[in-house]
Amino acid sequence: MSYKAPVAQIDFILRHVVPFADVAATERFAEATPETATAILDEAGKLCSEVLAPLNMAGDHTPAVLENGVVRSSPGFADGFRAIAEGGWVGVSADPEHGGMGLPQALNMSVAEMMSGANLALQLNPLLTQGQIEALEHHASDELKALYLPKLISGEWSGTMNLTEPGAGSDVGALVTRAEPAGDGTYRITGQKIYITWGDSDVTSNVCHLVLARLPGADKGTRGISLFMVPKFIPDDQGNPGVANDLKVVSLEEKLGIHGSPTCVMSYDGATGWLVGAENKGMAAMFTMMNCARLGVGMQGVGVAEAALQKAVAYAQDRNQMGPIIRHPDVRRMLATARAEVFAARAIGLACATAIDMERATGDADHAARAAFLTPIAKAYGTDTGIRVADMGVQVHGGMGYVEETGAAQYLRDVRITSIYEGTNGIQAMDLVGRKLADGGDAAMRLLDEVLDGAKAAQADNPELAHQLWQAAETLREATIALLDRDLPVRFAGAVPYLTAFARVLGGHYHLRAALRGGESHRALARVFMARVLPRNAGDLAEALAGLDDLTGIADEALAGDFAA
Repeated sequence: MSYKAPVAQIDFILRHVVPFADVAATERFAEATPETATAILDEAGKLCSEVLAPLNMAGDHTPAVLENGVVRSSPGFADGFRAIAEGGWVGVSADPEHGGMGLPQALNMSVAEMMSGANLALQLNPLLTQGQIEALEHHASDELKALYLPKLISGEWSGTMNLTEPGAGSDVGALVTRAEPAGDGTYRITGQKIYITWGDSDVTSNVCHLVLARLPGADKGTRGISLFMVPKFIPDDQGNPGVANDLKVVSLEEKLGIHGSPTCVMSYDGATGWLVGAENKGMAAMFTMMNCARLGVGMQGVGVAEAALQKAVAYAQDRNQMGPIIRHPDVRRMLATARAEVFAARAIGLACATAIDMERATGDADHAARAAFLTPIAKAYGTDTGIRVADMGVQVHGGMGYVEETGAAQYLRDVRITSIYEGTNGIQAMDLVGRKLADGGDAAMRLLDEVLDGAKAAQADNPELAHQLWQAAETLREATIALLDRDLPVRFAGAVPYLTAFARVLGGHYHLRAALRGGESHRALARVFMARVLPRNAGDLAEALAGLDDLTGIADEALAGDFAA
């Protein structure tokens, strides 16, 4: 079975589950009517199902390669990207002043999910470009905006972000790439960057790198980092790609998955760059790009989960062993819980996107706090769900899932990276219990109040589901209060299970909304989530509050398996 974009599922969530109507009611996004949203989802769905999905396996079997210093893309990828660009999909949420559609992030993330389900390796290109567009819109000079944004938004050029170095991974402040002023307003960038997604390609005429580097005399750590635009080809007086810049692709990484996405080791040898934002404020500009990408990565997880689940259901319907295996209780358990988790992860991601949209449209601090709180949850739960569901897809296929020709294994190999990049899910969880609880738990409690109020309101129509959700939310509230009394290292020890538990409560909240506003299928799915997924919170919250002593009390030698007296 080929991938079918889940247009109706996304449309239902936007109409009935998350507050997208509030977004459309603002002056900024007044054009995003329900009819417009549905039309956009329909068109994007056709592109994903009919153009991008058929290229997915070709990208896996015939990876991008480096030939004579140039990256050659997988078969059909150039045509696929051209279809994305010509449809205007790179600039869905970009500023209309520079050629974007100016539509809400909720729609952009919906499109991103469908593209990811269709072809994750190819979708990574517009994802990174969109993040660069956002960083430039917020931080670049008018001159840089005028030159780069129209080209990036149209898809004529593509964008990357260059953070990681061999000695500076998650500890970005340890980077050693240098930026020397050239005396003419430009800078000379020297250093090496690794894991650069789509760091070069033949699908666009120029590749524009946002590079973190350190100016002479700058402070150590993140406070001394600046951000620079370093294009592959330096634009000429007409804004077209001119002479080659002093940078090159050293090699491509051989990866577990996403083979069609070239992951580059980049070398900069006095390359010409332009400062983006203020000196030594590069991390603020880069975080604008990273936060956009984090939600996008969460939706990538959802997209791959949807595709893997579709394939597993189709196989289970066709595979006969004492009848179609979709009737077997354990297979049905796997498929039902996977579908329930995909719905929850999708709703959380779109709720986060609508909060971002409301903050942009109104400037309201509560919307900003909600978006900030939901971002690490959407990223981590979306990608964890993608990995779980893709793994389940292999299991449903049985031995055939381990055979590449079915395509089930590709989803698992491709999605596995998503819990690692744009900040590992452990980092997302530490951010949640650290920065996001630094307000004394205000943002968390406002969300939990909303969940509890929803459960109370649903008591008359759906008492069983409402009671299960209310209990889970109350238990989570108590755990949150307990965490607030603990030092950060102790919080960090339980951060991952705490984030997962919070995600499940939010997922239950959105399932309950769907059960009240949808049909019997939504009610049945909500029952599965409440009965089989939400109860896992008891174990996770016990771990979240277990403290740190047991972890510090076990020696490194014991972890290595050395139990000698």
